[in-house]
Amino acid sequence: MSYLVLARKWRPRRFAELVGQEHVVKALTNALDSGRIHHAFLFTGTRGVGKTTIARIFAKSLNCEQGTSADPCGECASCRDIDAGRFIDLLEIDAASNTGVDDVREVIDNAQYMPSRGRVKVYLIDEVHMLSKSAFNALLKTLEEPPGHVKFLLATTDPQKLPVTVLSRCLQFNLKRLDEAQITGQIEKILAAEGIDAESGAVRQIAHGADGSLRDGLSLLDQAIAYTGAGTDGMVLGDAAVATMLGTVDRTRVSALLDALADGDGERLLGEVATLADFSPDWAGVLDALSEALHRVQVRQLVPGVEIATDGVDVESVAGATRPEVVQLWYQMALNGRRDLGYAPSPRAGFEMTLLRMLAFRPGGGGREPSAPSAPASQASRASSAEPEPEPAGDRSTRPRDGGDIERTPGAAAATARAAPLPGESPSTGGPRPVPFPGPDPAPDRTPEPVAASVAEAAPAEAAWGTRIIADADDWHRVVDRLEVLKGPARLLAEHAVFTAHAEDALVLALADQDAHLRMPLAVEQLREALAPVLGASPEIRFEAARDLDESLHARRERARDARQSEAEALFMNDPDVQRLIQQRGARVVPDSIRPFDEG
Repeated sequence: MSYLVLARKWRPRRFAELVGQEHVVKALTNALDSGRIHHAFLFTGTRGVGKTTIARIFAKSLNCEQGTSADPCGECASCRDIDAGRFIDLLEIDAASNTGVDDVREVIDNAQYMPSRGRVKVYLIDEVHMLSKSAFNALLKTLEEPPGHVKFLLATTDPQKLPVTVLSRCLQFNLKRLDEAQITGQIEKILAAEGIDAESGAVRQIAHGADGSLRDGLSLLDQAIAYTGAGTDGMVLGDAAVATMLGTVDRTRVSALLDALADGDGERLLGEVATLADFSPDWAGVLDALSEALHRVQVRQLVPGVEIATDGVDVESVAGATRPEVVQLWYQMALNGRRDLGYAPSPRAGFEMTLLRMLAFRPGGGGREPSAPSAPASQASRASSAEPEPEPAGDRSTRPRDGGDIERTPGAAAATARAAPLPGESPSTGGPRPVPFPGPDPAPDRTPEPVAASVAEAAPAEAAWGTRIIADADDWHRVVDRLEVLKGPARLLAEHAVFTAHAEDALVLALADQDAHLRMPLAVEQLREALAPVLGASPEIRFEAARDLDESLHARRERARDARQSEAEALFMNDPDVQRLIQQRGARVVPDSIRPFDEG
């Protein structure tokens, strides 16, 4: 007796046996039970998800000798003949090999005759998108108004190639790709029925290799059984053997790659690549495995309550030792490396360059979580985060806002805001300040520190400021300016708040009525945490009614910006060349188009 492959042996014969596609089964079942059966159905989806299987079960439901129902008996002659593929009133047409208009005309001519055995004559046209344009045109009329005893079931993997005139005449059902859990469950069920023992890792690898297609999964299962000899002489379908057959990589090797990357150990990293090369892996597949591992690591970091499969990767260790933003960076590099692998001199070289790119573009602190910085490191961090002071007003020029072609005129300069007072200098007199905040240390290089993942990580950069008392509004503005960890609502709150007093552990601020919405609990808490390294402890923040809105940092910046804007407009409009263009050439200035040059 000839061997029947698993994909055919375990092909569903009833709607209840289908894996997935519940949305399609429900619609067809309701149609069959209610008798409201359309004359043309279109099933779309990738390979191996059940398009022709559903069409055959539907044909069996229409022609079962026990009557039309969503649950055909499977025992009558019609059901058995349809399962065996010899039912005379089920005509399966492969459109890939019958593309011409003559083939379609034969279908149209035969459709006029009554069924020979069943109640309904069913035409199942597979890969219908392969029909020629003339064949589609010949089919349209019959597809729209077929005889009452004819049903059309069309299946395709590429519905975009179908004419809209065909789509509009059919009920369309899109079959989904199966997820790995569904394929795994079906494979385990089949292995149990076949009496074959298998390791869970082997089943998982086959389900992953199926790529959403149950038929592909069963074909891979057939191949794996033949490769390993599973089911004979007590042989087991082993994880390692399936990995060798599929050319996949041991997930522990992926974990070793991630450990070497996190440690910044280039020699160990290339050593792991050399070990992988001994197995002649599919390097694109290794990058896919690396991306999957990074995805699991990021899920563990950001959503720790979600259950994830580790697949041999030490997710907990990598998640605890690597910063979340570094994981995101590596993930993008892995995806880009996978895309560019075909352009590399060799797949291994492309893989190595992807890993070396991850190594080269590690942030300054490395992949591992940073420890508390020493004093020199803190000073360097402060120096790198210092902002350059604005240039003198006379060194800049105005220009139109929209980037026009008006020349920069010598002597035309835009107004600029006064630079912030230097550390130790009073903003009004230039004399000593009562409680100075240290300014930025000079640093030869301007390489920025890596972006902090949270306020807690970035705070050490300000820790050296020590325990201080904010003396006045100028102190407050300077502190807010330097707190680069403040983002979003917390920064808006700090910039709009007016300094009132700071005594002991309490910081008193004021907000105008129109800014009261900024006083959100989360923003207040983030401001407290950001101030802790500066003041020596998280202060209690209290609010009172605003007395002088001009004393907020936001108001000062607005005034400075308005002053620069007014001066820029005056300088531009008073420029002799501009006046000559206006008076002699009839030029006009577009309203609100002039901006200080430094706002480019």
